[in-house]
Amino acid sequence: MAELLPLNQFKTRAVELTTEEQTVYSVTATYTGIILGAQVSNVSTEPAEVTFVLRKNDIDYVMLNAFTIPPNDAAQATTGKLVVEEGSILKAFASHNNRLNLVLSLLESSNE
Repeated sequence: MAELLPLNQFKTRAVELTTEEQTVYSVTATYTGIILGAQVSNVSTEPAEVTFVLRKNDIDYVMLNAFTIPPNDAAQATTGKLVVEEGSILKAFASHNNRLNLVLSLLESSNE
């Protein structure tokens, strides 16, 4: 008997951003990701910049480019929902280590 996959799954991804570009979310073949929110928080007492990128079909689409977040403040990396299809990934990096946290709220919806 085939394993039944849930149609929809709510998930949260939380990462501490560094100066190295890192994958914060990648889509599996069986799901489409819908980013419901992407909050970047500056947990330090100094300003920091965030770059947030959607990579689709090996092309980078920069959504935020060196966007400054003031100390002890936060910003939304997306304004509204973002559909992330199979083969696409979200990447991010910061201007400084130990300053920015990124929290993604997302819904994965089955492609079946």
